[in-house]
Amino acid sequence: MVDADQTFVIVGGGLAGAKAAETLRAEGFTGRVILICDERDHPYERPPLSKGYLLGKEERESVFVHEPAWYAAHDIELHLGQTVDAIDRAAKTVRFGDDGTAVRYDKLLLATGAEPRRLDIPGTDLAGVHHLRRLAHAERLKHVLTNLGRDNGHLVIAGAGWIGLEVAAAAREYGAEVTVVHRGPTPLHSVLGPELGQLFAELHREHGVRFHFNARLTEITGQDGMVLAARTDDGEEHPAHDVLAAIGAAPRTHLAEAAGLEIAGPAHGGGIVVDERLRTSDPDIHAAGDVVSFPHALFDTRLRVEHWANALNGGPAAARAMLGHDVTYDRVPYFFSDQYDLGMEYSGWAPPGSYDQVVMRGDAGKREFIAFWVKEGRVLAGMNVNVWNVTDPIQRLIRGRARVDTENLADPHIPLEDLAP
Repeated sequence: MVDADQTFVIVGGGLAGAKAAETLRAEGFTGRVILICDERDHPYERPPLSKGYLLGKEERESVFVHEPAWYAAHDIELHLGQTVDAIDRAAKTVRFGDDGTAVRYDKLLLATGAEPRRLDIPGTDLAGVHHLRRLAHAERLKHVLTNLGRDNGHLVIAGAGWIGLEVAAAAREYGAEVTVVHRGPTPLHSVLGPELGQLFAELHREHGVRFHFNARLTEITGQDGMVLAARTDDGEEHPAHDVLAAIGAAPRTHLAEAAGLEIAGPAHGGGIVVDERLRTSDPDIHAAGDVVSFPHALFDTRLRVEHWANALNGGPAAARAMLGHDVTYDRVPYFFSDQYDLGMEYSGWAPPGSYDQVVMRGDAGKREFIAFWVKEGRVLAGMNVNVWNVTDPIQRLIRGRARVDTENLADPHIPLEDLAP
């Protein structure tokens, strides 16, 4: 039974943590809610950092999950710029802040997110080397892209994942010269496979981006603390005024590890192990968002999903589970991207090797189509490109797991709703 004497602590002030706090109050919890965030900014959403805000099309205030006054109005004890040092599971306390304040919890939610993977090469201490994860990073990068565009400067991006490509698109819109160095044979190879990865390569080439595939950075050279060039393992040297490391993100599990919670292996994303109720190996500690590795019955594996929708939905699901509600977290993974005049949404999970064909519906040449990743007639994932209001039927196809005639799947004259069970 939850009552006003209980204290729920949330560690992590991103979207998952903020939405969990909102849900606790919406569900009628009247006890203490303590939200601890290691950033000094109020909780915000991350997609605008590489999209609208970075491009200057959205105001800074638009990124925040709630108005600053919302937290006090809902009696959320918000601690900004505070780092949690330790969890004492036996005493059920967390220690945080410069003075080592200890607070007892009845339930604890870890929503510590992920952090950018670092380039382990010489030259990363130069002033022109960047990452993009936090609002402060986006503010700095926005200024950098403005200057590069004005001065016809060069940006080298390590990594052709979603962040790398979205920043490449933004940089070209500012007028900067862009070279992307990527270990794989096509952009987004580990997510979309070669078939659709090539489409994104063509899109960016049309906008002037240069790609260097099957290579990795080995050194960033500079002078007087500033970047001059980036070298690759095949002997190439690319002129650069700035370098962005966009080689993925690692779950921030150090706090959970130190507390003795179970951590998944690399094959399952390396996040905090949770069950279908988002409970960790300690029943009084839940976890949500980028940091978790959760079991997904639909795909018969553990997944760690770093995208916005996982934080948006996972935080509230964990909050309800903390309140004792019957929760099964099995959302179909979903993400979206905007690059130049291409907008897309992706639902499902179909890494290379998991599918036997890609079925196209629509006109790929005009970049108005839906792609389906299919195995033995069953849809594992779908991506709609410049085609809208189809996410629900795509997700029903994935959830239904029924065999679908691929000719019908490819036929744009047959409504998707007629194919979904």
